[in-house]
This record gives sequence, C-alpha cells and structure tokens, in this order.
Amino acid sequence: MEMVPGKLLLESGEFFFGQVPANQQKPCFGEVVFNTGMVGYVESLTDPSYAGQILVFTYPLIGNYGVTEASSWESKKIHAKGVVMSELAVHYSNHGAEKALGAWLQEQDIPFIVGVDTRALTRRLRTQGVIPGAIANDNNQPKQFENFAAHDWVKAVSIKESRDYGSGDKQIIVVDCGIKENIIRCLLKYPVRLKRVPHDYDYSAEEFDGVFISNGPGDPKHCTDTIRILKKAMLKKKPIFGICLGTQLMALAVGAETYKLPFGHRSHNQPCMNLSDQKCFLTSQNHSYAVDEKTLPQDWEVTFRNLNDQSVEGIAHQKLPFFAVQFHPEAAPGPCDTQWLFQKFYESL
Repeated sequence: MEMVPGKLLLESGEFFFGQVPANQQKPCFGEVVFNTGMVGYVESLTDPSYAGQILVFTYPLIGNYGVTEASSWESKKIHAKGVVMSELAVHYSNHGAEKALGAWLQEQDIPFIVGVDTRALTRRLRTQGVIPGAIANDNNQPKQFENFAAHDWVKAVSIKESRDYGSGDKQIIVVDCGIKENIIRCLLKYPVRLKRVPHDYDYSAEEFDGVFISNGPGDPKHCTDTIRILKKAMLKKKPIFGICLGTQLMALAVGAETYKLPFGHRSHNQPCMNLSDQKCFLTSQNHSYAVDEKTLPQDWEVTFRNLNDQSVEGIAHQKLPFFAVQFHPEAAPGPCDTQWLFQKFYESL
C-alpha cells in the first residue's frame, strides 16, 4: 500500500503529522475521540455508536491480529468516519483472520492515517476535550469543519423495518438506536422473543413483557420520538432495561437532564461501583454523554458510579422495574463481569 504525507487537522488549528494512503484523496470529517483499549478494534469500528466520529486508537500497535469474519462484528459495516493510529501492522498473526486491517479499511472506504503521535493527541483531547477534525493529505486540506453534534446520528444507524428473533414465551421490544449485535446475542441466551424496532416505531400499544432500549450515537436529546414513545411505554409499568444511550433516554423520559462529558468514556477497563453492595466491576464503555444526577426525580436513584470521575453509570426506579446502565455488560470487546444484568432483566419479565 503506497502511503503519502498527511495530517489530522483539528478545528482549533492544531494538526498532527502522519501518512495516508495515496489513493485517499478526499478529506474525512468527524468528531475526534479516543479509545484506550488494547484489543477489540474490529468490534469498536463496527459499533454504530461511533457514527460521525474519527476514532483514535491510543494503543501503539493496531492490526496485529487482522480482521475476523463478519459473524463477530457488531454490525454489518464500519461506522467510524475515520481512523487514527500510531502504527498499523503490515503483517497479522491469527488463525481466524481473513484479511489485514488496512485492507479492510480500504475495502469499506474508511479513511485512515498512521504514524501519528497518538499520545500527544490523546493528551490534547483529555485536557481540552473532543473536537471536530479532518484527515487529509497535503494536497487537499479543508478550511471548514462540520458541526457533528447537530446531526441526528441515531436516525442514520437505526434499522428501517422491524425484525423478529427467537421463539421463547416472553416478548421483548428491542428499540434499535444503533444496537450492537452482541446485545442481541446476549438477550437470545434466554427463552424470549425479540421484536427489534426502529428508533421512532411506536410500540406502546402492543403486547409485550418488557422493553430494551439500546446503545447508539450522538446527543440523546435529538431522540425526541424515542423519548415520547418510551414515556407512554412506562405507563404500563412493565420491565424496561437500557444500555448506554438507553440510560440517557430513560433519564430524559422521566424529566432528568443529560450533559456532554469533556472527552467521554471509551475503553474496556472503566471501574464502576455497584452502590447497593459496594462491589466494583471493570466495564467496557463507549459514550459521550452522561446523566445529571441532581435532576433525577425523587423516586429514582443512582445504582452505579464511575470511580474515575464519579459520573453516573446506572439508574433505577425505586419501586418500578425500570433500570439502565451506562456501560456495556455485553462487552464485545471487554470484560463480561456484568452480564448478570441480562439475567436480572429476564427474571423481571
């Protein structure tokens, strides 16, 4: 693969040198965020929650185990707008790999840049916050940056028509705001039927035993239809479980507020404490927004807390079977220590 000089440019005017593929002619725009995971680049890149973002991998060597078959992906394609790496492995070693990471990125038409000082870039993002940016070669550098926070990314990644899974005796409505496939796999470990519906599908008048609200990209306040429908579903007082964006949507549905974190949580080792028993779990996370606990109604409580910055990682109603967590108990990638939450949801149905 022929490489030529390129840059990662930030809206602030800062830039970081690197190399881009010679055939990568057009600039790539996105919100520049970082993930500190050592592995899991295939799962991260196919996670719809990265829609609209340029993903910086802080681990210095990416691609050393190649790309595995699509059955392990979190969706059918890469959702990140672009990729920033320090070193991209030319050769990979993995008996299950089908292709090299660089070849996969080009096959999926995803721009990338290598040779970047990702440590310096991450320090900048940690101290000053995430920012719009662009990957470009030296001959085609942009002068304007898009406001990615204004986009409704959930609408872009949600399915357009309902899908059915499973044959169990319990019916669960799965609201797809950009759901990861491993969440579907985890739910199907139980004898349930899943009806996966678009983010704006009104299921509130249908028969169901429970509702699941998925992860997804962007600002939760853009999901006005999802929130409106969720409010109606809550009137039935049946079990509702949310993950990641689902937590923020549940909070907004009951009148609480959300806010944007300075640089978000994107890693596989975020320590979270279960406040009911003081047990700590290592969790996989990928989110930009969090719930403002001061705005939660009196009949709601914080159930998990992030031990790095004390932000809210879980909420629940004190009497009704409504609960949600900001982290990803389904992992993929990351630790599976909190998959018992799926069991808790099933037992509540």
